[in-house]
Amino acid sequence: MPTSATGRTRSHRSRSGFTLVELLIAVAIMGLAAGAVILSAPDPRPSVAEDAERFAARLSRAREEAILSNRPVAVDATSVGYAFAVFDGAAWSALDEGPFESEIWTAGLTVAPSEVRIVFDPTGITEAATLTLTRERNSRTITVDGAGEVTLDG
Repeated sequence: MPTSATGRTRSHRSRSGFTLVELLIAVAIMGLAAGAVILSAPDPRPSVAEDAERFAARLSRAREEAILSNRPVAVDATSVGYAFAVFDGAAWSALDEGPFESEIWTAGLTVAPSEVRIVFDPTGITEAATLTLTRERNSRTITVDGAGEVTLDG
C-alpha cells in the first residue's frame, strides 16, 4: 500500500463528473458549432431577384391579358404590394383570379417609387415606367418601355 511522505495512505477513489475547464471547453465548442450553423443558414425570405422576377413575369402576363381580352389592364404597385385591375368600358374593377391575385411584398423589401400605376392598353402599349426593388444591399430594377416590353436589370 503506497504511503506519502507524511505517512498517510493514498486512497484510490475514482472521481466522477467533469472539471470546470472541461465544461468550458465543451461549451466553447458548442458555441462555435452553433455560430457556424447560423452563419451558413440561408435567409428564409425570397431573394430580391426572385421577387423582381415574379413581378416582371406578372407584368408580362398583364400585358398579354390586355391584348387577349381586348381591354385595358392596370397594375398598381405600392410600397406594400401590387394588385391588378381591368377596365370594362365604364369603370375599373379588381382583377384577382388566377395569376392576377394581389400580392404583398416580402418583409424588408423597399420599392422606389413608392407608388406606380402601369396601364396596358388593348394593343399592349403603355407609358414607360421603372420600379426598383431593394433589400439591404441588393436591388433589381424592372423597366417597362412604351411598347409594353418588360425587362429586368441589376
